[in-house]
Amino acid sequence: MTVSRDPAGRWFVSILVEETIDPLPTSSGSVGVDLGITTLATLSTGEKVLNPRNGHDERRLVKAQRALARKAPGSANRAKARLKVAKIYARITDRRRDHLHKLSTRLVRDNQVIAVEDLTVSSMIKNRHLARAISRAGWHELRSMLDYKSQWYGRELVIVDRWFPSSKMCSSCGTHRGPLPLDIRSWECACGASHDRDVNAALNILAAGLAERRNACGADVRPQREPSRAGGRR
Repeated sequence: MTVSRDPAGRWFVSILVEETIDPLPTSSGSVGVDLGITTLATLSTGEKVLNPRNGHDERRLVKAQRALARKAPGSANRAKARLKVAKIYARITDRRRDHLHKLSTRLVRDNQVIAVEDLTVSSMIKNRHLARAISRAGWHELRSMLDYKSQWYGRELVIVDRWFPSSKMCSSCGTHRGPLPLDIRSWECACGASHDRDVNAALNILAAGLAERRNACGADVRPQREPSRAGGRR
């Protein structure tokens, strides 16, 4: 048993136990997941899962942080201001974690195979323009939840190569288009198919994940890969 206290002054007791978790019944479902900033996750089913709205708490956090900066170091008022900041931040963190738990549990419960991209979050947050938004999204935490819940319940999590051009490839005919800046959210292929950027990416991630899975079982099938490149995501 471990007793701990967080910066917000809350006490927690963690108890380590050995437990056998029964796998869920086999499901025929499979889903591709495209992770994003504005939309936390876009599924190959066409569903878009938004990030939790913390606008009110984030405004309170900014105000509390400014108040903290004005307090004299070592003073009792600074300690009170620091605790206020920690409590607001803890509320935002708890809401995000609760949202990620509910999403990951639903994906694992409803699908036998879940395909996601191998995103290098540690490298992506070096971009100072996107670092805050990426950190708030909780991509790494979501993938971690999907990983251990898949092992618990007898599901399969397939990780797709980070350089796989999921957004640039037509999910209908497989044609690759040219550069696709992030501000272009929809495009039309020469085959006549119209694509929402994120839904198309999720469909391609699912197809690549299923191909990786078949290849692991002995079939000679590999998803198309884009040459390594420096810089941002897709």
